[in-house]
Amino acid sequence: MSEPLQTFAEFWPFYLGEHSRPATRALHVGGSTAALVCGALAIALRAPSLAAAAVVLGYACAWIGHAFIEHNRPATFRYPLWSFMADWKMWGYAVTGRLGGELRNAGIPA
Repeated sequence: MSEPLQTFAEFWPFYLGEHSRPATRALHVGGSTAALVCGALAIALRAPSLAAAAVVLGYACAWIGHAFIEHNRPATFRYPLWSFMADWKMWGYAVTGRLGGELRNAGIPA
C-alpha cells in the first residue's frame, strides 16, 4: 500500500486482505467476543480489572494472528480508528454468517 487510504470504504477491502486466512479471522472474532464478555462483566461487576482484560484479550488475540499466521503488521498501527471499526464490522459479519460474501466481494477466498 503506497498511498494512505482516504475513506473507510477504501480501507474495508484492505482490512479484509490483511485478514485473508481463516485462522486469523477466527482469532479476531474470538478475541472480540472475549473482549465483549469481559467488558460486560466489568460493567456488571464494577471490576476495572476486567475492563483492562477486555482490551488485552481483544488486541492480544488479533496481534497473535498477525504475527504468527498472516505475518503482517496490524492495521491498528497505521489506521487505529478504522481498524477498530473494521474489527467490529468483521465480527458482526462473522457472527451473522455474512462474512463470506464480504470476502468474495473483496476478492479473498472465503
